Amino acid sequence: MNIHESEKIAGTLRAMGYVECDDENQADVIVFNTCCIRDNAEKRALGNIGAFKHLKKANPNMILAVVGCMTQQDGAGLNLRQKYPYVDIVLGTNNLAELENAINKLKNTGKKSVLIDQNENPQVLEGEKKYRTSGCNAWLNIMYGCNNFCTYCIVPYVRGRERSRKMVNVLDEFRRLIDEGYKEITLLGQNVNSYGHDLNDGSNFAKLLEEISKIDGKHRVRFMTSHPKDLNRDVIDIIANSKSICNNIHLPIQSGSNKILNLMNRHYTREYYLDTVEAIKEKIPNCGITTDLMVGFPYEEEADFQDTLDIVRRVKYSSAFTFVYSIRKGTKAALMPQVPPEVSKDRITRLIAEQNKITKMLSKEYEGNVYEVLCEDKAPKRVGYVCGRTDSGRLVTFKGDEQLIGQFVNVKIDKSQSASLFGSLVEE
Repeated sequence: MNIHESEKIAGTLRAMGYVECDDENQADVIVFNTCCIRDNAEKRALGNIGAFKHLKKANPNMILAVVGCMTQQDGAGLNLRQKYPYVDIVLGTNNLAELENAINKLKNTGKKSVLIDQNENPQVLEGEKKYRTSGCNAWLNIMYGCNNFCTYCIVPYVRGRERSRKMVNVLDEFRRLIDEGYKEITLLGQNVNSYGHDLNDGSNFAKLLEEISKIDGKHRVRFMTSHPKDLNRDVIDIIANSKSICNNIHLPIQSGSNKILNLMNRHYTREYYLDTVEAIKEKIPNCGITTDLMVGFPYEEEADFQDTLDIVRRVKYSSAFTFVYSIRKGTKAALMPQVPPEVSKDRITRLIAEQNKITKMLSKEYEGNVYEVLCEDKAPKRVGYVCGRTDSGRLVTFKGDEQLIGQFVNVKIDKSQSASLFGSLVEE
C-alpha cells in the first residue's frame, strides 16, 4: 500500500515536470512517505529525516516534504515542524492531493505548509496521477481505511473509516491496466473483505472478484489484506472457480490464543479461523496461505504462545510475517501491562524457527514439479538469472534472459533452499 501511495506521489511530481534523481545531493524535491504501524518504522523515518539536515543546509532551495501515516498522528505535524524546522511541507494521509499546491506555494511565496485533515471520512479521490514502478505488476486500491479497531493498531486513527471506491471505477481502472500490459494486479485495502459495505448499492468483495474474473486476457489477480472474520465462503468459491485469481490468500491470525485474540479485539476465535482454513484447503487444495503473527502482546503467557505455535503447525503456512508487539500511542493495548522484552525476544526466536522448519518442508514438495511462473525481474546477485512467482506466491529463481520479464513461463523446480525455489526453464 505504501509502495502504491509513493507511486501516486511520484505521479504528481512527474506531472509537475520533475524526473527521478538517483543522487539525493542533486535532488530538487525529496519526499518521505512514512509509516507508523510499528515503532521501528517511525524511528527509522525520523532518523532519515534528521540525516537530511546537512543536505538542506547545503542546498536551501531543495524542498523537503514529509507525508503519510506518521504525520497523521495526533500532534505529529506540529512536533515535526518544531523538531525539524528545515522541513518545508508536512501532509497527512488525507492531504496527499495537496502536494502540488504546497510545492507551488513554497516556490512562489516562500511559505511552508502543514496540512493535517482529521476528517475520519475523507472523500475517495478518483483519477489520481500514478507513476508505476513495479514492472509488470500493478497495485489497485479498492478501498481505504479500517473500522476494526484492533487494540494494538494505529491504522484506523491515521487512515480513517472504511471508504470503498465504486465498483465501476475499480473495474474501469482494472481494464486500463490490462490494456496497458500489466500481467499481475493486486487489489489493495486494509480489509478487502469489507469492500462495498459502505456503498449501499449491493456491492461486496465477492461480487467484485466475480466481475474481475470475467475480464478477458492472460493475467493474474492477487489481493491484500484479508481479515479472517470477513473472509466468507462466497469469496473462497469464486477464487476456486477463477482462472485469473491466484490461489494465494494472506490471512493474518496474529495469535493462536483465544484469550489474546479477544484482548486484541479481533472478533474471531482460533476455531473459527481453523474452519476457514479448512474450507480454503478443501476448495483450493494448492492454495498458498500466508499470515501475520505477533508475539509479546500484553497479558500473553507461555500457554498463549504455545497456542500460536499450535496454529502454525496445524495450518502449515507457506510463509509468515512475524513481529514482536510494538506499543502504539493512542491504542488501547498501550495501556495494558507489557510483556518483558526478553520474553518477547525468546518467543519470536522460537516462532521463526518453527515457521522456517515448515516453510522448508513445504518447499521440498515443489521439487521435481513444473509450475507456471510470471517472470518479474532479474535475480538479485545472480547474473544471467531471472525470478518470478508461482500462482501460490512462491518465488522461483531460474536461468533466463531479461526478455522473459513480463511473460508467463513454465519452470521445473530442481531444488529448494528454505523458502527459496530454484528451477530451470521448460521449453515449449
